[in-house]
Amino acid sequence: MKLAFLLWMASVLPQPAADQICLASTVYLEARSETPRGQMAVAEVALRRRESGRWGSDVCSVVEAPGQFALSRTSKNYMFDTPQAWQEAWAIAGRAIDMWSLPEAQRRFVVPKADHFVAADSASPAWIKGPPLATIGAHNFYRIN
Repeated sequence: MKLAFLLWMASVLPQPAADQICLASTVYLEARSETPRGQMAVAEVALRRRESGRWGSDVCSVVEAPGQFALSRTSKNYMFDTPQAWQEAWAIAGRAIDMWSLPEAQRRFVVPKADHFVAADSASPAWIKGPPLATIGAHNFYRIN
């Protein structure tokens, strides 16, 4: 299935279905080769950003913010061609959204306070000011804001 189709579906479906589509797409694009823990950590960053309101008030706005997640940098013609990875990303997104609906004291975080991540083997972006909060799989997680 094409990314364009998923984004169109997210634009016509009500919340929370649209949020789950956008979050699952982000998890797939950013972390499909990671463990469920690594995928959940990526989902947490997006949901933490939504909660802060700095990048948007819904998940789709957050993950489509220019230059912030792979969803904003990936061709709309990109094909999601690994059904098993999509099913895993969909399940992770659903669990993350369910967890985030709980009061904060009841949430179980993988990367508490992280609001950014970067591939561990990539060049260090200018926004990195210290050591990562955590390294999970191929990603380093940071608190910037």
